[in-house]
Amino acid sequence: MGATASLTSAQLAVDPGSTAECVIFVRNNGHIVDQFAIDVLGDAARWATVEPPVVNLLPGDQADIAVRFAPPRSAEAQAGPTAFGVRVRSREDPAGSVVEEGIVDVGAFTKVTVELVPRRSRGSRKGRHEIAIDNTGNQPTTVEVMAVDPDEALRFRVEQSVLTVQPGTAAFVRLQAVPRDKFLRGAEQLHPFQVLVNDGSGPPITTDGTMAQRQVLPKWLLPALLALLALAIVAVALWFTVLKPAVKSVVREAVQEETAEQVAQASQAAEAAKAAQAQAAQADQKADAANKALGIDAQGNPTGDPSIPGSPPEPPPSSATDFRIAANAAPAGGGTGFTEFDPDPALPTDKTLVISDLVLQNPHGDSGILRIVRLTTGGQRITLLEVGLNNFRDLDYHFVQPWRFAPGEKVLLTVNCQNPAERCQPAASFSGQLVG
Repeated sequence: MGATASLTSAQLAVDPGSTAECVIFVRNNGHIVDQFAIDVLGDAARWATVEPPVVNLLPGDQADIAVRFAPPRSAEAQAGPTAFGVRVRSREDPAGSVVEEGIVDVGAFTKVTVELVPRRSRGSRKGRHEIAIDNTGNQPTTVEVMAVDPDEALRFRVEQSVLTVQPGTAAFVRLQAVPRDKFLRGAEQLHPFQVLVNDGSGPPITTDGTMAQRQVLPKWLLPALLALLALAIVAVALWFTVLKPAVKSVVREAVQEETAEQVAQASQAAEAAKAAQAQAAQADQKADAANKALGIDAQGNPTGDPSIPGSPPEPPPSSATDFRIAANAAPAGGGTGFTEFDPDPALPTDKTLVISDLVLQNPHGDSGILRIVRLTTGGQRITLLEVGLNNFRDLDYHFVQPWRFAPGEKVLLTVNCQNPAERCQPAASFSGQLVG
């Protein structure tokens, strides 16, 4: 019992928006009248139809069933071969149901739409936009993004100039429009520009935008300066007309009252100073004799005289030093990948390095993390200082307790560069002593 089925064609090709058709022959192999239901399986079932979907057959009879595939012209029907199955189910003998398989090859098409958000930006130094690229085709599309302005009044920074957009998805690219010239005061200036997106299927897709450039100085600054100037003029007038004469009169009376008392006190202080000076001279003579016996100088430092028992040795010689470590790190992203830089030329390894002053520089406004690291003779890396590059352009440190690097230890500059594309170029300048 059951049914047999066969397809007229197991390989079909169809373009999105069009229709392809094949026929499946269904035969009743049973001994009774049976009803057969026909449907399509697989991803193609979403845009496939069967006509008729149900057929009644006498024993030994056959029916021709039309199977049509009509993929929509959208990302729903992915380009390329799509497997399908046509199932014939017997109502009287479910175990005798059959499935015939085939492949329908869906043609590819490209369709990209572009939108600029916002269409108009405002700012004194730069305008921020976002380019929305929507791929409504049925295959991945690689696009090239660029921006131009007819007056060449703007410079553009595109986050990604080339990217691939998957079908049925949208990608967003940040765009900055930076005016080439700036002005302190004046009316708002409009700079029109165009965004061009080339998907390779024809002429570039364009969308228009405008950057409204404002004056650098805020509008409230001039009124505020005029108000401050007026207050200053009023304050000066009050000082010379009211306050200054009153102050002079009060001071003159106070000085006259205190002059006599101060003259008497000055005479007593002079006599006490002479007596104290004589006592101090005697104390200095006694202290010099005691220091000489103990082997120390007048400031309390050891003299290093070997003839005096227990005298400590002279301190090792030292010399002033300063050096700079400059970084040139490639973008790493995240906060884990650090590039190391050490002094060039290298510092002596047989001397102790004492660092008392440190200046950090970030002249290009890079983004990322900068660390000052001690590399011990055993290979251990100890972070002494960590700062974010976004937080400074120039940063000074003057240590009350200097950093000391023993002979053989190194000072390193490590950078985790988080710029979108450009390399990070911070630097650190050190000042201190080489001892030994």
